[in-house]
Amino acid sequence: MGETQEGAEEMPEAQKEGGAAPVKMESTLCHGGRFVRYNTCSNRRIVFEVTSKYKPPIIPLRSDPYSVTWSVLNSETGEQVAIKRIRYAFDKMIYAKRMLREVKILRHMDHENVLAIRDIIPPPQWELFNDVYIAYELMETNLHQIIHSDQPLSEEHIQYILYQILCGLKYIHSASVLHGDLQPSNILLNASCDLKIFDFGFEPITSPFIREYIPATKSYRAPELLLNSSGYTAAIDVWSVGCIFMELVERKCLFPGKDIVHQICLVLELIGTPKEDDLGFLDEVDRRSILGLPCYARQSFAEKFPQMHRTAIDLVEKMLTFNPSQRITVEDALAHPYFASLHDTSDEPVCKTPFSFDFEQHVLTEEHVKELIYREALALNPEYQT
Repeated sequence: MGETQEGAEEMPEAQKEGGAAPVKMESTLCHGGRFVRYNTCSNRRIVFEVTSKYKPPIIPLRSDPYSVTWSVLNSETGEQVAIKRIRYAFDKMIYAKRMLREVKILRHMDHENVLAIRDIIPPPQWELFNDVYIAYELMETNLHQIIHSDQPLSEEHIQYILYQILCGLKYIHSASVLHGDLQPSNILLNASCDLKIFDFGFEPITSPFIREYIPATKSYRAPELLLNSSGYTAAIDVWSVGCIFMELVERKCLFPGKDIVHQICLVLELIGTPKEDDLGFLDEVDRRSILGLPCYARQSFAEKFPQMHRTAIDLVEKMLTFNPSQRITVEDALAHPYFASLHDTSDEPVCKTPFSFDFEQHVLTEEHVKELIYREALALNPEYQT
């Protein structure tokens, strides 16, 4: 990956070509032997500096302009983990706060359908703390890749995937957290079809910075997010699940909007223009905007998607309901007949302690975010306390 912007990360050629083979690395012990610095033999600019317990095989997984992720062996536990290196992690506050929020949320969670943080690697010295290394559970692929592959998906596959998403959301919502940006690319799976939800950077409803960031992906946004309604509820995630449900069935995006207006029109073309009584959650300007669009009649899901079972159609129609107060809840979705063979309340736990966003009640500076991430790293590595 080339330098798309200042500080952009690169990947070795094997990854650029779609490979997933271990990369030959040169290793050097540093900082008194407590850390090891890895350089790829083909490009010495690619540096990966971690605590010395992390050993080869080292496999490049993915990169973007801000980070690079490798699979590395934790020699103490014998587990292969995914370590994400975020370069210059504290330079842009909007991204630094998203990183902090996700770290704190994932450290609070303990559920089989939520991705676990295995480690946050402390810096060798405070003054050298510019990059953040986070080790996660290693998962093989994401739902987007599966949907857009040639791999067949049976009804049982789709049921199990959706059931796990809903189990994860039940736990997440019980912790007073909304995901807010649920989409196939941030749902991870392994070969056994075990599923993990991640990417909790969205501003939650309880956050004082709720307007600061709105997810870039329109296709899975609930109408209240598209229209900037002032109060979001857990129903935003249920809408996203409905979109993912249909994408699993159709193997293509349900609402591929080009912009916000086009996105809303695609939604209304399928589910119909809502009655004025169902627009109470919007302000006057947004209500007039909806009523000013062409009036669409609701399409029959049974006719448009004849391959779907009637119970599947009933469930997805309840998920893709325009008015969030009338949308099916996660709990009711789990109890829906579509999941009759899977639903078991004794195996659908909730979080015992709500997550606290108190750390966001104050203005967060670069130094504050850095210190809070540092504390999380030391909580997992107390032996590195200086």
